[in-house]
Amino acid sequence: MAACAHHIRLQNQYVCDYHKPASFCARKASFAGQSLPLEPLLHGVSRRGPSLASVSTASVAITPKDGGASAVVAAAAFAPRTRSLALPTVLVAEKLGEGGLELLRKVANVDCSYNLSPEELCAKVSLCDALIVRSGTKVTREVFEASKGRLKVVGRAGVGIDNVDLQAATEFGCLVVNAPTANTIAAAEHGIALLVSMARNIPQADTSLKAGKWLRSKYTGVSLAGKTLAVMGFGKVGSEVARRAKGLGMHVVSHDPYAPVDRAHAIGVELVSFEDAIAQADFISLHMPLTQATAKIFNTETFAKVKKGVRIINVARGGVIDEEALLKALDTGVVAQAALDVFTEEPPEQDNKLIAHENVIVTPHLGASTAEAQEGVAVEIAEAVLGALQGELSGTAVNAPTVPREVIAELAPYVSLAEKLGKLAIQLVGGVSGVKNVKLSYLSARSQEELDTRLLRAMLIKGLIEPISNAYINLVNADHIAKQRGMKVVEERRPSDGTLEVPLEAMEVKIAYAESKFASALSDTGEITLEGKVKDGTPYLSRVGNFDVDISLDGSVILSRQVDQPGMIGKVGSILGEGNVNISFMTVGRTGPRKKAVVAIGVDEEPPQGVLRKIGNLPAVEELVFLKV
Repeated sequence: MAACAHHIRLQNQYVCDYHKPASFCARKASFAGQSLPLEPLLHGVSRRGPSLASVSTASVAITPKDGGASAVVAAAAFAPRTRSLALPTVLVAEKLGEGGLELLRKVANVDCSYNLSPEELCAKVSLCDALIVRSGTKVTREVFEASKGRLKVVGRAGVGIDNVDLQAATEFGCLVVNAPTANTIAAAEHGIALLVSMARNIPQADTSLKAGKWLRSKYTGVSLAGKTLAVMGFGKVGSEVARRAKGLGMHVVSHDPYAPVDRAHAIGVELVSFEDAIAQADFISLHMPLTQATAKIFNTETFAKVKKGVRIINVARGGVIDEEALLKALDTGVVAQAALDVFTEEPPEQDNKLIAHENVIVTPHLGASTAEAQEGVAVEIAEAVLGALQGELSGTAVNAPTVPREVIAELAPYVSLAEKLGKLAIQLVGGVSGVKNVKLSYLSARSQEELDTRLLRAMLIKGLIEPISNAYINLVNADHIAKQRGMKVVEERRPSDGTLEVPLEAMEVKIAYAESKFASALSDTGEITLEGKVKDGTPYLSRVGNFDVDISLDGSVILSRQVDQPGMIGKVGSILGEGNVNISFMTVGRTGPRKKAVVAIGVDEEPPQGVLRKIGNLPAVEELVFLKV
């Protein structure tokens, strides 16, 4: 087998030659001259050679004999004759549990330096292979620039990664991992603690009694037994809250588009729509991520639909509640009480009226603040960081490894198409069953060996999941996260007689066993079906259900099914014009003259609901849906 040879230069001295099959090196060829991405660089090290625990990445430079880029793989697996190198250095910038520190110290040099200024962090990071932070340290682009390519992994000891610049991390070839599971029980217990404390007015009664007052009648509470609790988000924490609430004798319903029905039924929880959940709930416990779709989802319009006197608990993210709307709902009695552990701004301003409200219980983001949870998070993040340094792929990775430039150049428009098809498809899904079975089909003249679709598959999953979750999908974790959510994604290649010059002629997405908000998106087999193509480098939607369309996916679109008759385009255009909505394009796909047609209207902004209702009320329009691309 042909081989490529490289020199590894250690502190200006050539210490060995390393040989690998040329095919192995070709897959890594794009990384020359870039910071070394962890996953491609370290894949297989634990099986073939010494761990990177014995490699000091600061002292290794790689020089190919032939000037080729593939030499970077040599750093991943030294030949047995390579001498032992220094341990990697891990900078722990915020307090970490002793259990995690012990794990790190076994195989790394550990520098515990807390309360660093941004300038001090930038000065230290150039000497470190890994960085571990909590929520208080900002890992900015400047930090990655200051690392000069040495920093290979950032570990966030917790769930949220708002304080890490993911884009910069990816650009500089640095993997980012978090610890999403260790604090699950602590957060669930805190949610139950707030639920019970609020129902029985415990904090207010405690304060009153300590002030010398005896106000038994004022602090009469409400019973939990027999009441309905709506758990909004049935993930790790939400499901544990539901389990405990059932033990308190509560009836529990939940809304979560990805929750497996069988898992909910096993706990005795009924999955319902968002509207049904808030309408029947006596208590609402929030466990949803903060995304574009959930930001301020509990607003004035939502509070108008809840049962009067509902009580709300939030141990998830502050931004899912419009705090001004909640304050008004409390003042009017629509919401009887609220118990909040998280806020839109943390810490909140001292004169925050919501915090001062007599019917609100507050805690300073204590959901994960138990000794056991803190120790568990420390161990979980230490294991993730060490695993990454040793070349193991982690399901908690939240950013993508660097992608070869030639692959990006060829697949870029198809990557965009895959993600946009996913985004469109998830907006078409209705009901409470969610997305369980997805088929992604590729029409291509290339053979299966010549068509690497892993990135396309990952981007489809990204489009399906990210808009309604706090997950960060990439090539590393896409399948892991899809599996967690009970989503089965299968791929197939359909051979084509077309040209080999382009990787794909078309890409089709089918979602089975799901209700559709737009019935015309269903194919003859009852699956939500979308097909897309790339034309002149731009992604296009080419088919919806059984209707051929021609939609440039560079903006939002209104889809309507209507009777094909004269004057319809003018009527719809007039309504949009009166609503000050600018049209970018309009296209019609029909089954035949004066029969059924699907009209696609590109718009520059989201039309007001009143405008969409006017279009939907036209006699010839049978159904209507607005999709954000």
